[in-house]
Amino acid sequence: MRVLLRRIKQQNWRFKRPIFRIDDNGVGVATYSVSGPERSYTLIAFAHDLPAEQRSDRVIADAWDSTFTLFDGIPTEDDITRLSRNVPLQEAGRISESELTLSRANRSVRMFEYVVDCLSKGKQPNTETLEEVGYLMRTTAVYGSGKFGAADRSVWADRPEFAGSFRPELLAVWLIRSFTIDLVEHLAQVRGGENAVAIDSEIKRRIGVGNSTGLGMAPFLMNHPRLIHTWVHAREKALAIVRSVLSIENVEAEEFNKLVKSAQRNARYWRSDHPLQVEKLAQLRHDLDRFSEYLSANPLSGRQPWNTLYGWVETNLGLEAQEQIISLIIEPYGELIDHLADTMQTDETRLYAIDGAMSVADLMLAIEKDYQWAIDTDFNQENAIARVWYVSAEKLEPRLGERFDEPIEPFEQPLAPGREVADMYQTLQSLPEKTTVAAMLCSHDKFRSAVRRVQMLQTFPYAEVRDNTISSDMLAIDLLRCKLSFFGATRFDPRSDRWVRITMYKGAPYPDELEHFDPDVLAYFFDDAA
Repeated sequence: MRVLLRRIKQQNWRFKRPIFRIDDNGVGVATYSVSGPERSYTLIAFAHDLPAEQRSDRVIADAWDSTFTLFDGIPTEDDITRLSRNVPLQEAGRISESELTLSRANRSVRMFEYVVDCLSKGKQPNTETLEEVGYLMRTTAVYGSGKFGAADRSVWADRPEFAGSFRPELLAVWLIRSFTIDLVEHLAQVRGGENAVAIDSEIKRRIGVGNSTGLGMAPFLMNHPRLIHTWVHAREKALAIVRSVLSIENVEAEEFNKLVKSAQRNARYWRSDHPLQVEKLAQLRHDLDRFSEYLSANPLSGRQPWNTLYGWVETNLGLEAQEQIISLIIEPYGELIDHLADTMQTDETRLYAIDGAMSVADLMLAIEKDYQWAIDTDFNQENAIARVWYVSAEKLEPRLGERFDEPIEPFEQPLAPGREVADMYQTLQSLPEKTTVAAMLCSHDKFRSAVRRVQMLQTFPYAEVRDNTISSDMLAIDLLRCKLSFFGATRFDPRSDRWVRITMYKGAPYPDELEHFDPDVLAYFFDDAA
């Protein structure tokens, strides 16, 4: 998200709201056009009057408060008419190659109504109350890359403004945020008339876009190994660069101290009802307070101070705090690491060829190096194979079932690479060491995918989820959190072990502010006094 806003700011994009035909009931259409150096894009937003009993975050819902599409260019009235008959239907409708994304969102009813009520009476909403949720509307799906008729990724992949991953989808979400604010202010004006006020700009920036994400996203990490490698590699390289910095200036130390305080505020504001996350949040708050105390007693100094600090954090704090602090450590060094964002992509249309000349002995050595965890797993135990990944016939999206409680094993998807590699390893042990991979595959062709993954890790070491993805203690939300954190999401609130709510673009500037604000600086919370 922040890379996208940084690029939009650098390229001096321009923004307009050509259409805002929303009636007094909050029903109608609005468009938000953005123009870059070469092309324009338009978010077309349809606002609906949704009865409370129909509001649901479930993917099987068939009605929403708002529905959206990101149009490739500037739409005509005929385009808007065509899309008004399809976009509100979501999966039941059809869009075309002229549309890049399809999405929908529901209001956070209590918070949405609270803000409308405050503004209609001429008052600003209380920031503490806003922080309880952090958004007024949350998306329940943002589809792209050919789904439901949208433009295939190949249509826009070579466009400089979309270089990277998920840029059209993230652009759409950023514009949805503007629509949410406009809708709230419009309804406040309808209710309060001359008494109504617009929301204060500093308060407005505290409001992000919520998102509800379920299992549909989880298999992405297993199905796109080379892309995931580029993401993790860029992050690890950024950390290595900063840890290698020999000394730091006072300004960098001061910025880091501010970021730590900001992280502490974030942890204090963050709320969750899920027992697992409540426990993690408590530990995070405790660890951040402990880290702050350590920092006060041990000022950043000496040779390679970030490396020294990293060592202490890794030894003394929990995983949640470690990941938080790593993000803060690299933050003051945009000039050293921002270029790595351009490496977080890959051409997945190019097939990764299997090296058939590799010997069985060398293949086994590679497995022992990268998949020892899989070899050590006893896949004959029920708890090791308790889960089944399958595709829902109703929504054509991934689901996770219980192997020994449901008759779903015949529909299992190949999303357990650890088991496949362990199975292959057992077979390899019975073959002559000098046997080539090509010869082995002639009689065991079911291992083609496993061979490709093992060989791929020799070049792309971060390409694999190094855990058993079908075990009874596997938490799918960990897969979701990994991907969403790279998007730039914050405030992870699991609603179960299989879906999570997050916040996007919280603290970021709006389109009319981007020219005057740094999206990186505003990615953090403001002082409590604000």
